[in-house]
Amino acid sequence: MNEAEARERVVAAARRMRELGLNPGRSGNASLRFGGGFLVTPSGVAYERLRAEDIVRVELASGQAQGSRAPSSEWRLHRDVYERRPEAGGIAHTHSPWATTLACLRRPIPPFHYEVAFAGGSDIRCAEYETFGTQALSDRATAALEGRRACLLANHGAVALGATLEDAVELAERVEALARLYCQALQLGEPVLLDEVEMAQVAEKFRTYGK
Repeated sequence: MNEAEARERVVAAARRMRELGLNPGRSGNASLRFGGGFLVTPSGVAYERLRAEDIVRVELASGQAQGSRAPSSEWRLHRDVYERRPEAGGIAHTHSPWATTLACLRRPIPPFHYEVAFAGGSDIRCAEYETFGTQALSDRATAALEGRRACLLANHGAVALGATLEDAVELAERVEALARLYCQALQLGEPVLLDEVEMAQVAEKFRTYGK
């Protein structure tokens, strides 16, 4: 895959998240690991007007951005995830309505449904609040992602990572669906949670899911 193709994949992923309702307006961002760094959506550009040449390249080692536009304000989060998680090939950051609803309550998603295990553990944590675009936010998010592939960001949104950018977007969509189901269940009562033994069994089954 050359850089031109990689840039088109970031554009496609960003538009896909908008189509799925995961990022209203100009919110959220997406990135793809590439070479010695990553390609990330620019700051403040409407997705319907996003072009391949708008995508910004950021070097992991220096954090230096290359492009005609400024990188997403959350570029530090993307950089730090790639540095800490060598298996991550793509990252999707969303402001999706249901996940953000729980994030505003600072409420993690517990094992109320077995598909929570798709995020890498028995729950989907909620990172503590920090101002957007700061190193402090990145530090909180990477801590919440320890041993996980997705987390909520308090009063903000959600983050998902994957082996590919497309995998990350798919996981972000799944997190949003789980958040919606959890909110609906809470309207009727307190959901019955699966125990650690069952979640471990589910996680083992997911190792070969779709392969």
